[in-house]
Amino acid sequence: MSIKGIIFDYGFTLFHFDNPSVERYYECFKNGLLKSVELLKKKRIWNDKLTDELLIQRFSKKREQYWRESRKTKKEFPTSFIYKEVLESLQEENLIDKIDHLDEVAYEKLAEIYHSFEQKEWKPFPQTKETLEKLSKYEDIKLAVLSNHPNHTMIENSLKEYNLFTYFDAIVTSAKFGKRKPDPEIFYYTLEQMGLTINNECLVCGDEYADVVGGDRAGMQTILCERKYKFPFERELDVQDLIRIDDISEILKHLD
Repeated sequence: MSIKGIIFDYGFTLFHFDNPSVERYYECFKNGLLKSVELLKKKRIWNDKLTDELLIQRFSKKREQYWRESRKTKKEFPTSFIYKEVLESLQEENLIDKIDHLDEVAYEKLAEIYHSFEQKEWKPFPQTKETLEKLSKYEDIKLAVLSNHPNHTMIENSLKEYNLFTYFDAIVTSAKFGKRKPDPEIFYYTLEQMGLTINNECLVCGDEYADVVGGDRAGMQTILCERKYKFPFERELDVQDLIRIDDISEILKHLD
């Protein structure tokens, strides 16, 4: 297999999530949302008309709405965008003070806080660092991370926390690009960010439909890193000659 680049998914490929249940995800998001209230108070936006419960209700409803839309359209709605929408609607109802002084940096900071509890749950698989270290010895192979995630900063912060950031030539998220896997455009963009031009010389390694089917549609070679957990609504992987591995360390066997 002649390979010039490898695009890795983030979640359940390079990193695993402790106790990956829907309840645990929601608990992380709730804690992050409540933590962001501190910044709203610091920015003199919060007032007594708005309760924690109402903020959680409004934010969760809007987030669920955009999640369903993103699944259908493959368009990403970043968490910063959702904060802006929610706060604007609350301002229209006079439930918070004026938000005119909030800029994009402030909305990004709110998003970062929101995902901070989630970030704590993501940890590299035991084989991740060693595998990336071995791959870095291949001078002619470039590496990238491509993640469907609504906050780019969380992915970067997570990689930096575990000293993995420098292994990658490109880090791409749907939050920054605006589209989600399996849309082929985000794969083409990642290839471009890696400085590569030939699709079939790039390998995509991920744990689900969006990774391997998206990579296949983009004309790239694909490897499924099989998850230890099964999620609801898993889609059938109709990809010819799909390689399956149990963890990313096995990817080394397919480079020579």
